[in-house]
Amino acid sequence: MKKIALFLGLFLSVLVAQGQQKMTPELLWQVKRISVIGLDSQGEQMYYRVGTPNMEENGFDSKYYKIAVTGGKAQEIAKEAIEVADKNISPDGKYKLFDKAVAIEAIHSKDVYKSLEKSDAYIFTDLDNRHWDVWNDGRYSHVFYKEVNADDSEAIDVMPNEPYYSPQRPFGGDEDYIWSPDSKSIYYVSKKLKGKAYATSTNTDIYKYDLATKTTTNITENNKGYDMNPAFSSQGALAWTQMKTDGNESDKNDIVVLENGVEQNLTAQWDGTVRSFTWKKDGKGIYFTAPVDGTIQLFEVNYPGRKRIAPIVKQLSEGPFDVTSIVAELDKKLLVTRSDMNHANEVYSFDLKKKDFQQITQVNTEFYSQIDMPKIEKRYVTTTDNKQMLVWVILPPNFDASKKYPTLLYAQGGPQSPLSQFYSFRWNFSLMASQDYIIVAPNRRGMPGHGVEWNAEISKDWGGQVMDDYLSAIDELAKEPYVDNDRLGAIGASFGGYSVFYLAGIHEKRFKTFISHDGVFDTRTMYGTTEELFFVNNDWGGNYWDTNNTIAQKAYNEFNPINMVSKWDTPILIIQGGKDYRVPIEQGLSAFQAAQLLDIKSKLLYFPDENHWILQPQNAIVWQTEFFKWLKETL
Repeated sequence: MKKIALFLGLFLSVLVAQGQQKMTPELLWQVKRISVIGLDSQGEQMYYRVGTPNMEENGFDSKYYKIAVTGGKAQEIAKEAIEVADKNISPDGKYKLFDKAVAIEAIHSKDVYKSLEKSDAYIFTDLDNRHWDVWNDGRYSHVFYKEVNADDSEAIDVMPNEPYYSPQRPFGGDEDYIWSPDSKSIYYVSKKLKGKAYATSTNTDIYKYDLATKTTTNITENNKGYDMNPAFSSQGALAWTQMKTDGNESDKNDIVVLENGVEQNLTAQWDGTVRSFTWKKDGKGIYFTAPVDGTIQLFEVNYPGRKRIAPIVKQLSEGPFDVTSIVAELDKKLLVTRSDMNHANEVYSFDLKKKDFQQITQVNTEFYSQIDMPKIEKRYVTTTDNKQMLVWVILPPNFDASKKYPTLLYAQGGPQSPLSQFYSFRWNFSLMASQDYIIVAPNRRGMPGHGVEWNAEISKDWGGQVMDDYLSAIDELAKEPYVDNDRLGAIGASFGGYSVFYLAGIHEKRFKTFISHDGVFDTRTMYGTTEELFFVNNDWGGNYWDTNNTIAQKAYNEFNPINMVSKWDTPILIIQGGKDYRVPIEQGLSAFQAAQLLDIKSKLLYFPDENHWILQPQNAIVWQTEFFKWLKETL
């Protein structure tokens, strides 16, 4: 293995040195990944980590750096040399916050039957039995605090004996808990529901724990949807993001501020949805990121406080890129991370007056300088209901309009996630185009960044207008002389995988091949096995056994891909993760078995240890290799 890895590394280095021009799967997995750690106390130096894929060890190697926020050359440092403020230390310096798992319930057989130490069973009497890629074993993440120099054993649990999570599953981290400015209280996020209620609700709340009295208060009790991301301003006002509707994970996400007992929604009148935010240093406003027109951009909104003036949202940045996070506010500048379809994240400074960017880190600059990049075009297509839909078109490097190219319709997952200028290490448009495919990526119904109404229109209509949107996009691009109409394919994951399964039954021989990754194949068995039931309840209208619910019955009959399998006639590659509990394994297995019994050319690519995504480097190479091998065979 070591010899193979060494040879592969040398081989790739030689290729690049000789002027390798196009991105390959192996080269993609040489791209480094930057994670900003924070700024020093003077706000002059930024610390960050660079993760480099280690194919031999099937993981990542980490190095640490610091760089002046004004730019210049980065300096490699030891991890111990990082000097950033720890947000988990109380403002008065006395206490430290942290989280850890606590055994609350006896669910595993070894906990129930103490003498049966070698048994391996889970015993459930209610839902919340598994989430994302792990089974509930009776342990719950809790927030603790202790004196800074005290041992962890002396820490106090702010949720003693409570069978609830903070941080939240599956992706919550220490952003889910913060100190109050006076160090007297802890604010944390939790969904304090159990069993079926937990699985069918999005009602997280922000709780205030008083250190002196050890009492807890729910400060967002009146809101029944998501309350997340609490943050205090320099003036002591508390902000958080809020969705109103219980069960709707893709509802309009607003910024709400609480001060002196008065709540104010700063973005209620703005036709968009917030991704992340940070307070201005003076406490008089908030910077945030949000999807808009196929990108993610910087915005700001003023905070009026007690003044009787309306909050006004302003877009600050514009261009073919995604602002993926706001790191910090500098003097008249913002420090942010930014990506586009051809480039992974780097850190930039954004001049608030000039409205322009300056690149600070150069983690992959030299690497990309040796790669020929695809061309990305922004188009608008008229839909069947006479609306204008943005479509990203990614053309191969050295594109020649006199040639004909095989073309792939890309179906985005989510379903309500933005098809923006993201840089993926799996669904990488730059890599796909570099293999001489044209990519057609429509911002179909259900995409944030085109108004709240457009985003909401996919719910309870999975097989409706959105499918017409897909076909409108590919049919319009198929008119171009450089698109080979005899070599069209459709690809996608999650809802995109569902879209592929559905299109396979209605495409009327438009497509020559399909690829579906972790896609919903049978809405009935999906409802019976997925873990976050609030999602399917909201998007499909309810369960499948309520025959009087005409909206839900549409999802389980007319919009159910399994009901159109008899019309399948096209080769299909089906990819499935064994630890995917969002779209569980029977979806991929059922689709493959159906294709095989129909004598359709088909292949199952199964990853036992992957969840809804592919995270391990060697598995990713297998994924990419099989992906392009399939396209070469069938397109």
